[in-house]
Amino acid sequence: MKNNIFSFLILISLCFHGVSQNTDSLIYKIPAISLKTLKGTSFNSSEISNNGKPFIIIFWKSCCSPNLKMLDEINEVYPDWQTETGVILYAVSIDDSKNSNRIAPLVNGKGWTFEFLLDINSDFKRAMNVVATPHVFIFNGNNELIWQKTTYNLGDSDEIYPLLKKQ
Repeated sequence: MKNNIFSFLILISLCFHGVSQNTDSLIYKIPAISLKTLKGTSFNSSEISNNGKPFIIIFWKSCCSPNLKMLDEINEVYPDWQTETGVILYAVSIDDSKNSNRIAPLVNGKGWTFEFLLDINSDFKRAMNVVATPHVFIFNGNNELIWQKTTYNLGDSDEIYPLLKKQ
C-alpha cells in the first residue's frame, strides 16, 4: 500500500513540474477553436500549420515575466530559424478580455515578429491541455507533435533549434 501511495505522489509531482517531452512524432489534430488575430479578425486554430515545414505553438501571458523573457530570447534567433528551417511560431496569448487590448502595443513595442493569436476565453488553452504558461509545442511538417515543454528557462532555445533542424 505504501508503494502505491509513493508512486502516486511521484506521478502527481511530475505533473506539477516543468516537463520536457519528446513525443516520438505523435500525429496530433489541432482542435478547431475560434481565436482572434491582433487586428481583431477571426482565426480558426485548426488552420495552424506550415505547408510541410515545422511550426511552434507557444501559450503565454503578458503579466508573466518568464514568458516575456522567453519571447525576447526566441525573437533574437527566430529570423535565423526561419531562414534555415522555414519554421513559423504561433504565440497564443491567454490574457483575458481586460488585458488583451495590451497585447498589440506590447508586441509592437518589443518588435516581436511571430504570428500572434488571442485566446481570450482560454478555450484553445483548455483544448490543448495547457495548465501553465509558458507551454511550448513543436510540430514537424506533417503536423506531428514532436516535443513539448511546460516551462521555459533562458537558453532553452538551444534545445529547440536542433529539433527544428531535424525536420
